[in-house]
This record gives sequence, C-alpha cells and structure tokens, in this order.
Amino acid sequence: MAGIGESLRNIFKIHELRQRVLFTLGLLVVVRLGAQITLPGVDTSVLADFIKSQADSNTLFGLFDLFVGGAFRNAAIFSLGIMPYITASIILQLMGAVFPYFQKLQKEGGEEGRKKITQYTRYGTVAIAFMQGWGVSIRLQNMTAPNGMPVVPQEVQGLLFTLSSMIILAGATTFLMWLGEQITDRGIGNGISLIIFIGIVARLPDAIIGEFMTSRNIIIEVIILLAMAVIVAAVVMITEGTRRIPVQYAKRVVGRKVYGGVTQYIPMRVNTAGVMPIIFAQAIMFIPSTLFMFFPESEFIATLSVYFRYDSFVYAIIYAIMIIFFTYFYTAIAFNPKDVSDTMKKQGGFIPGIRPGQHTADYIDNILTKITLPGSIFLALVAILPTFMMKLNVSPSFAQFFGGTSLLIIVGVALDTMQQIESHLLMRHYDGFMKSGKIRGRIGRG
Repeated sequence: MAGIGESLRNIFKIHELRQRVLFTLGLLVVVRLGAQITLPGVDTSVLADFIKSQADSNTLFGLFDLFVGGAFRNAAIFSLGIMPYITASIILQLMGAVFPYFQKLQKEGGEEGRKKITQYTRYGTVAIAFMQGWGVSIRLQNMTAPNGMPVVPQEVQGLLFTLSSMIILAGATTFLMWLGEQITDRGIGNGISLIIFIGIVARLPDAIIGEFMTSRNIIIEVIILLAMAVIVAAVVMITEGTRRIPVQYAKRVVGRKVYGGVTQYIPMRVNTAGVMPIIFAQAIMFIPSTLFMFFPESEFIATLSVYFRYDSFVYAIIYAIMIIFFTYFYTAIAFNPKDVSDTMKKQGGFIPGIRPGQHTADYIDNILTKITLPGSIFLALVAILPTFMMKLNVSPSFAQFFGGTSLLIIVGVALDTMQQIESHLLMRHYDGFMKSGKIRGRIGRG
C-alpha cells in the first residue's frame, strides 16, 4: 500500500501528468452531470414512479442502460451515451472484413485512411443517434406510471417533442464523442472507454450498499468480497495473458548500417476478442424478454421469456455456448494470420522452423485456434457467474460486478489507463504501479 501511495503522490509531482489527470476527471464529471439532466417535456415525478414499478435489467434496454450509467433509465440528455459511436465503429470494422474499399482503407490507407475511417465513423454515429433518438422519444411517449399518468404529458406529446428529443439526444452523443476525443488527446487513457467505464462504476456504490443492507451474516459478506477479489485477479491474468511467437529477421546491410539479425515476438492474446463476444451474445439472449415488453399478451413469448430469464440455468448454458461461438467469430475478424504472414515476409521476417507464406499463416492460425479455446471458455464462465451468484442470494445489482460485461470493461480500461500513467512516471524516472514487472500493459506489448 505504501508503494501505491508513493506512486499516487508522484502523479501530482509531474506538472504535465497532473494536468492530464485533472483534465480527465473534470470531463468525466461533465459526463455524469449530463446523465442526471432530464429531457425537456418529461415529467420527472411520474418518471420516478415508473422506474420504481419497472425491472427491465433483463432486457436489451437494461443492457443499454448499463453502458450509459443509468442515463437511459433517467430519460437524461445523455440517454444514448457513447453507444452510437461504438455501434458505428463495429459496423465499419465488420464492413472492412466484407467490402474491399473499407479493407483497403484499414490496411493500406495509412494516416489518410485512418482519417477517412474516423470521418465515416462520425457520420455513422450521428445517423445512428438520430434513429435511436426517435426510438427513445416514441418509447417515452408510450410510458405510463402505475397510476395511469403518462411520463410525457399529453399536451407535450407530438411531433415537436419527437424532433426536439432527436436533436438533443443526437447532439448530446456528438458532444460525448468530442469529450472522448479530448480525453484521449489531452487527458489520460482512452476517452471513449473511460466514458463507458465511469458509467458502469457509478453504479457500484449503490450496488455495494444494497448488498450490505441485507440481513446476511457479516462473515458471509466478507467471503463474497474475497471471492470477488479472486475473480478480478483471474480476469486480469487472462486479459494480460499472451502466447509469444518468436520471429527472426535476416541481416540486411544498407550503406554502412546493418539492419535485422534480431529476434522479436508476435504477442498472441488469449482473449483477442475482448468483451465483444459477451456483448453480442447478451444482446441476442435478451431479445425474448424485450419482446415480452411489447407483446405482454402472447403466451408463447411469455413462456420463452421465463427460460431466458437472467437467473435461469437454461439461459446460462445457451449464453455460454453463444459466447464461445462469438469469441471465435470475432477473433477471426479482428486478427488475420494471412495479413501477419504477408507483413513478416515483406520485412524479411520468419518463424524459426516454419516456411514463409502460407505455412506461416497456417502455423499462426493453428496457435490462435488453440489459445482461443481456453480464452472463450473463461469468457463464458465469467459471463455466467452473475447467474450463479444470484442463486446464492447475492443482490442482482451487485452480482453484475462478479462477471460479464461490467467486470471485463472495468478491468480492461483500468489496465490501459494505469499503463499510460506508468509510462509517464517511468519517463521521468519515478516508480510506477507495476514496478514488479508482473503485469505488463497492453501498450508496452506492441
């Protein structure tokens, strides 16, 4: 603890780092304030009654609300959060695997290609935000409290409310996107990731208070917290876990200088897909319960939604299988062994004992397939842990932090941010958080 305290003091000794940290914290405060400001036209007292009567954490709306830190549930101006930007980024990434034009921009476009992709992502973000804003405005106008009062008064409902909500929500998302870029450029850490991170962490204090307000024995609560610490440690290990493939480069003489002749490594991450498989699988698994909200009279959908409840074992088993499938699917999109092999061949690199070209691509693909299996199984176990924790009578809000999307995002963003702080400290000859060398940041693994 003394080492961590010294590192925290060192952060504020460095003027540039101190400015970056304070700048980041200031913008994150703005993000949280925007999650509390309700859209114009919404009756806040009726909305509060509606929220008390609803339990939509097991729906697509609940999943969406998780990423925006409760802003969607509060009908806030930041209701859409940064999710339209994430959606646009994923769409462009998938398009890069299908359409040659986007594939060329991603691989051969260089700085100009990156600017083009960023521009398309921004345009896509605004378009998606307008469409989702329209959906949010329609949903708000159809919401009524248990006493029959509408969340949006009848005299306010109509085209004007819909258009104003769409403009405000799309503008707020664009503003959040800009804030994220400012944090990345002038602050510390990845701005977009930190905006999602702060939204999830904002729920943790209430979840802890709700858990400790139960009548369980204090010893059981301590055991639960210890179990959570062990799970977090395991997630950190898998997140940081890599399989290094040695690559040798032949010596080349250019003028009077000698290049190559060294051994480098390709770091193959155990969890190449990150949190994306859980997000894809969760979105699909929540469809039955979400449909039941729109068709409450349907007996078939009602029966189906019972089996797909968040605390159902049937849900857990199907969910785990889908995560394993999506892990392989997204890994195949995110990491192309053929591209790695071609790049190595152009640079005069080779894997010892493996012929360049297709043989190298097959070798890398074989290793990637093998290390992805334990990674996908671990992701599946982490994802279904909240279900088992709820079976042990842990409160649902606190159980979410035992695994799934919440835990993986918190750990991943925290590690990346710590690595950036570490880099600033080491450049100025200060000890960082990771001076033991047991945890290597992602940036340093290049």
